[in-house]
Amino acid sequence: MCGIVGYVGYRDALGVVVDALRRMEYRGYDSAGVAILDGSGALAVERKAGRLANLEAELDEPGAARFVGSTGMGHTRWATHGAPTDRNAHPHRDVTEKVAVVHNGIIENFAPLRKELEQAGVELRSDTDTEVAVHLVARAYAAGPTAGDFVASALAVLRRLEGAFTLVFTHADHPDMIVAARRSTPLVVGVGQGEMFIASDVTAFIEHTREAVELGQDQAVVITADSYHVTDFDGNDVDGKTRPFTIDWDLAAAEKGGHDYFMLKEIEEQPAGVADTLIGHFTHDEAGGRIVLDEQRLADQELREFDKVFVVACGSSYHAGLLAKYAIEHWTRLPVEVELASEFRYRDPVLDRSTLVVAISQSGETADTLEAVRHAKEQKARVLAICNTNGAQIPRESDAVLYTRTGPEIGVASTKAFLAQVTANYLVGLALAQARGTKYPDEVAREFAELEAMPKLVERVLETGPQVRAIARELAHVPTVLFLGRHVGYPVALEGALKLKELAYMHAEGFAAGELKHGPIALIEDGLPVIVVMPSPKGRAVLHSKLLSNIREIQARGARTIVIAEEGDDTVRPFADDLIEIPSAPTLFQPLLSTVPLQIFAAEVAQARGYDVDKPRNLAKSVTVE
Repeated sequence: MCGIVGYVGYRDALGVVVDALRRMEYRGYDSAGVAILDGSGALAVERKAGRLANLEAELDEPGAARFVGSTGMGHTRWATHGAPTDRNAHPHRDVTEKVAVVHNGIIENFAPLRKELEQAGVELRSDTDTEVAVHLVARAYAAGPTAGDFVASALAVLRRLEGAFTLVFTHADHPDMIVAARRSTPLVVGVGQGEMFIASDVTAFIEHTREAVELGQDQAVVITADSYHVTDFDGNDVDGKTRPFTIDWDLAAAEKGGHDYFMLKEIEEQPAGVADTLIGHFTHDEAGGRIVLDEQRLADQELREFDKVFVVACGSSYHAGLLAKYAIEHWTRLPVEVELASEFRYRDPVLDRSTLVVAISQSGETADTLEAVRHAKEQKARVLAICNTNGAQIPRESDAVLYTRTGPEIGVASTKAFLAQVTANYLVGLALAQARGTKYPDEVAREFAELEAMPKLVERVLETGPQVRAIARELAHVPTVLFLGRHVGYPVALEGALKLKELAYMHAEGFAAGELKHGPIALIEDGLPVIVVMPSPKGRAVLHSKLLSNIREIQARGARTIVIAEEGDDTVRPFADDLIEIPSAPTLFQPLLSTVPLQIFAAEVAQARGYDVDKPRNLAKSVTVE
C-alpha cells in the first residue's frame, strides 16, 4: 500500500531515504515526502503529489540545503483518506512543527479522534486519517503523565488507535531516535553497523544491510544509530519475541537489469522463479522420496484427517487458487472451494478442525487474506500459507508455510509471483496426496520430476515474445478483448483479462468457453479480438474438440481469433487468425506455459498505449487495507 523508510546513523539521511523511496515506489506513487532532523531542533519536511520524481525535483531547488542531518524518514503514498494532493501527502506535522509522522494503513477511529482534536482547538491541515496521530502525540508530549517523554507519548497514542497501521514518528527535540509501531501492516528493522533502518519492505535498506528483524503484531520499536528496542504498546519488553532473519537476495534482484520496465525483467525471470520455488521440496528416501514444505507445523496425520480444503486469495492469487482446485481435487479426491478472501468471512463459511485453508498472498500482508486467515483460525481450521515474503504476517499466523522463492516482484501487476504461486499450489496438492496415500511415492516422484522440467519449457515460451508483441501492437487501439478457456485454461483466461485491465486500462473479460452460448456470444462482432487458450488434443481431447467448435462460432461472426495451442496441434490452425504455439506439457501444468504469452501481450499493449507498465494507475503492490 504505502512505502515507509526511517534512518538513524552516520550517513546523509536524505540520500538514504530518497534512494529507499525509489526502490519502494511500487508500493504507492500518488505522492511522496521526506522529513530530516538536523540535530539542532529543526525538522525539515518536503512533500509533493504525484510520482517521486516531483519530490526529487523540489529537493533539487536551492532551498533544499536545509535537508542536512543523519536522521530522517520518507513515504510514498497510495491514497485512502483524502485525495492525492500536496496537503494530504506524508509526512504530517503537529502545529508546533516539531513532531512528524508517516503512516501505512487505516486508523479506523480517526473520526472521533479528529473531533476531539478540533474541539480542543487544533486546526487540522489535511483530509487524512493519519494527521490525528501526530497531533495526539504532540499533545501527550506537551502535558500530562507522558510530558517530555517522546517514547511514552507515542505508546500512549498507539493504545488509543484502532485499525491496521504502521506508524513512524520523529521529534525535532530527539534527533537521535525514531519511534515506530505496527498493527497488521508490515514493519521491518534493518540492523547495520552504526546505523539502523525501519521500513515497510526490506528493499528499502538491502543496499546497506541484509540483517533484519520482523516486528510482531502490536509491537513498537525505538531505533537509534547503535541499537533497537522492541516493546508492546504498553512498553513491556518483547525483544525475545521478535524474529531476526537474513535477507537471502541482493540489490541486483531489485534493479531493472537493462529492461525498460521491471515487469519485463520479471516475466523473463519466470523460469528461475519456478525452479527456485521447487528447490528443496523433494527429499529422496528409501520409499522413493517425499514432498516437504518450508515451515511444516502440520503432522502427516493431520493432513490425512482433512475432509475439505478452502483456498482464499485476492486478484491474481485468486486465479492461482482456481488452478489449485483442479490439481488438489484430481490428486487427493478432496473437495476444494476457492473463495475471494474479501468475501470469505462475511458469508459464514462452514469450517472446523477437519478443514484446511490455503491462504495465498504474494506480500503476506494482504489485508483481506489476513482477515480470512484469522477467521479460519477462530473457527479452529488449520491454515497453510503460500507467500513470497519471508516472515510476513500471514505466514506468521499460519500452521504451515510454503514460500515462493522468486525474489522481489517490483511491478505492481503480478507475473513471476503468479507462476511461482501456481507451482507452490502443485506442491501443496502433492503433499496432501502423499500424506493421504492417494498417490504412491513413485507417482509423487514422477509428478515432481515433470514439474522440474517446466522451467525449460517456460524458457521456450518466452521465445514467442516477438510474435506476441507484434500482435499486441496491432491491437493496441481496440477497446475490448475477450479471453476464452476450458478446464485449467479458464483461470488462465481470467488472469489474461486481469492483466490487460491492470496494465492497459482496457475492457477485457475472461469466460469459460462453455458459457459462450449462454450470453457472452452476444458480444462478438466484426474485428473483436478473442484470445483462446486451447487444451491439449492429447490430454483433453473432448474439451479440445468442443473449444474448436467455439472458435468456429466466433470466427463465423467476424471475430479475430488469437489462439494459444500446443505445438503440432494442426487441427486448430485453420481457425486461428494468429496462432501462438507453446510446448506440450501435462494438462495440469499447462498454465505455467499458457499464461506467459498473455503477460507479454498485456505489457506490450500498455507500452504501445503509452502507459507505465510497472505503476498502473490506482493500484498498489501490497493492499494492506480491506
